Amino acid sequence: MTRNISNALHSAIIFIVVTIFLFLIGFTTTGSELIIKALSPSIAKTSEGLEIGFTIFISLIGFIIGLVASKREEPDTLGRNLVAGTIAGLISGVVIGLFGFLMGTLIENGIDLRGYLQSVSPDSMRKIVFDQPPNIGALRLGGIILLSSIFGSFINSTVIRAEWRKSLSTSVSESSTADSVRKTASKLGANQGFRMAMMAVLAAILIILPQQWGSYWNFVMGTVGIYILLGIGVNLIIGLAGQLILGYVAFFAIGAYTFALLTAPAPHNLQWNFWIAVGLAMISATIGSLFIGLPILNLRGDYLAIVTLGFGEIIRILVKSDLLTKFTGGPRGVRDIPGPTIFGQSFSSDVDYMYLIIAAVVVTAFVANRLQNSATGRAWVAIREDETVSKTTGVNSFAYKLLAFALSAAIAGLAGALFASRNQFTGPDDHVLMVSINVLCLLIVGGMGSLPGILLGAFTLKGLPELLRELENYRLLIFGALLVVMMLIRPEGLWPATRPKLEEKGKSIEAQKGEPT
Repeated sequence: MTRNISNALHSAIIFIVVTIFLFLIGFTTTGSELIIKALSPSIAKTSEGLEIGFTIFISLIGFIIGLVASKREEPDTLGRNLVAGTIAGLISGVVIGLFGFLMGTLIENGIDLRGYLQSVSPDSMRKIVFDQPPNIGALRLGGIILLSSIFGSFINSTVIRAEWRKSLSTSVSESSTADSVRKTASKLGANQGFRMAMMAVLAAILIILPQQWGSYWNFVMGTVGIYILLGIGVNLIIGLAGQLILGYVAFFAIGAYTFALLTAPAPHNLQWNFWIAVGLAMISATIGSLFIGLPILNLRGDYLAIVTLGFGEIIRILVKSDLLTKFTGGPRGVRDIPGPTIFGQSFSSDVDYMYLIIAAVVVTAFVANRLQNSATGRAWVAIREDETVSKTTGVNSFAYKLLAFALSAAIAGLAGALFASRNQFTGPDDHVLMVSINVLCLLIVGGMGSLPGILLGAFTLKGLPELLRELENYRLLIFGALLVVMMLIRPEGLWPATRPKLEEKGKSIEAQKGEPT
């Protein structure tokens, strides 16, 4: 029981701070609007609808308080969890209710906090007490949190962690039906005809969808595709080789500017062929990686991260400087970058670019997958796990790290060239540190070393925000919260990489050798 009470106090303190913080940055208002839009768009803008949305929002917070407060496994689970949920809900309800009473009192006295807290408007201050007198609104606020917290602890005990659910899942997993399903799935996965059929279906979907999306969604999904390319590249050096690189945007910038300067009419009027310029963009990014990689790849951990971070900032400052304006376009960037042509025909519509990006993602993912499952990929993984031990087994760690660095830079150069060509512009503001942070975030969220995880991470961090445009102002907050949650709940990522089953293959080979012929 002592552990339950301690957990309840801990949960209450955390959610009190989180709830007040969300109110002070205006997220409670945004969250309430999103909820009511999803449930009933017709009343989303009315005062009644906003009140319903806020009630649901606060109830969800209380429900989560109850879930978290009763998360520990103990004997007499239901009784102990209800006590924990009640204590956490009561403490949270009292403190948040007092906060609501304070806000209601301030608004009654005509005090506007926007001079100190820009997001705390008079409407949001009234909403926290449901447009009622401060004492009544505070009691309602605290009561909702208390009741929803108790309900959350009850659900946690009777549904989420119920013994019957565990026993049911165990019996199902042990049943012959489950075994047959697993065997059937395994056989289908090993069947080459089935894999070819699934690939054909996927190819048909990828051909049809860009024609149906429209310009806006082709642009959004094209951005997702470019970040998938960047994710695949950074996965080679961070996810597989285990080298923390924070200046990856430098190679993205080198590729974009190389392509732009070779194809744009200004500032040099070279106007080279698209495909040659793409190849040179990849080569220039690779040369840049060798230039910085040769002297620094003996560094490890934080030291390597800081040096590459500095390199990324140096590249951004150089392309933005007045000193190189005649060469790089300076702060104005490079404009009128042309698109590709095939047999003299323009290939520059939004659908065409979407196909081009899809093709680049498919080819790059195929090459990365082959590398990951090769002896080179195993050498990278050995370096990531323990570089000292890998050296004792004969792995030339410096050469393999440099190879991973060069390949990842080449992929970034390809992504930069496609980015510049699609946007018909590239400038210093397109290559800031946040690009590197975004790519690292999608790798962490999706799963280190996992190609499917990279796709999932890119869709989550770059595609999903476009569906929730109201949350654009809170993107950095959501990034941080998502990373914290991922580290606590699923540190290996949404789709973690699986270890190669080399041992099983080895055993089967030995067994075959031992069989009589």
